[in-house]
Amino acid sequence: IALIGFGVVMVYSASAIEATVRYRDAQFFLKKQVIYAALSLFVMWLVSRVDYRRMKPFTYPILGAVVLMLLLTVIGFGHKAGNAYRWLNLGPINVQPAEVAKLGVVTWLAYSLSKKAERIKSFSVGFLPHLLVVGVLCLLCLKQPDFGSAVVLLFLTFTLMFVAGARVPYIAAFTALMGLGAVVLVRFSSYRYARYLAWADMEGNRNDLAYQPFQSVMSFGSGGIHGLGVGRGLQVLYLPEAHTDFISAIIGEELGFLGILGLCAIYLVIVARGVKIAWNAPDDYGSFLAFGIATLFGVQALTNLCVAMAILPTKGLTLPFLSYGGSSLV
Repeated sequence: IALIGFGVVMVYSASAIEATVRYRDAQFFLKKQVIYAALSLFVMWLVSRVDYRRMKPFTYPILGAVVLMLLLTVIGFGHKAGNAYRWLNLGPINVQPAEVAKLGVVTWLAYSLSKKAERIKSFSVGFLPHLLVVGVLCLLCLKQPDFGSAVVLLFLTFTLMFVAGARVPYIAAFTALMGLGAVVLVRFSSYRYARYLAWADMEGNRNDLAYQPFQSVMSFGSGGIHGLGVGRGLQVLYLPEAHTDFISAIIGEELGFLGILGLCAIYLVIVARGVKIAWNAPDDYGSFLAFGIATLFGVQALTNLCVAMAILPTKGLTLPFLSYGGSSLV
């Protein structure tokens, strides 16, 4: 709840100038984020009142809905944002199916893995079917293209299969194979390879492909230890889409190293609590569900921060609870 409230404040700080220029309303993004936050808190309260075991009958309908939404996105119904078709227009609401897919995969894996119990060690029963289903979702994500979400889905799958007791040699072999596949996808995709080269030489590409990560790193650097103060950051003038995927850069500038350290600590607490809930769960289904969601938060936060600090090339993943947008937050 504190992160969501903090996120609303930081979205306003990061977007006020862009909103003024584009919409002549400094509070344009703030108003929408407040609505998303209120809806999110209501959904959280609602779901917290339902016994998680009652979700089991909805596992396959949720998975089916996720596949359908991803399919609609790639066959022509997707709405373009940046250079990718990642959104579905549902009247006044834009939904990002990849965000729903991450939770959909966790709920399905938790159900399937808990049901198979000892058979999880079998390649044909415990490993291959899960890899095939998630592989289809990953291909649909890559078709958008959304490389970052595909990587997150695979990471969630291998992590949950490891926790459930799948054989480590299978996981290790397929992780190496997927890593090789990722290298091929980057090397033989002109825009991905160009983005990788720009990331490897940000100084030389600071005015074109590496403009956004370069400005993001500048933002972190200018914040120093204590930051410039909320609302006093100057990089909002130069950093594109500062209120979405790169909101951590504005936090770094306005609250400094200590602010980012505090943010990382809060994410660590959330992940630790999730793992503790998983450890104490009365059944395997609850355990896998909690561990999967905790992993999702941790991986997404870590990847987003690494991208913003230019430790990784640009991926297009949101910062949980903080980035502007309804799909991720709800």
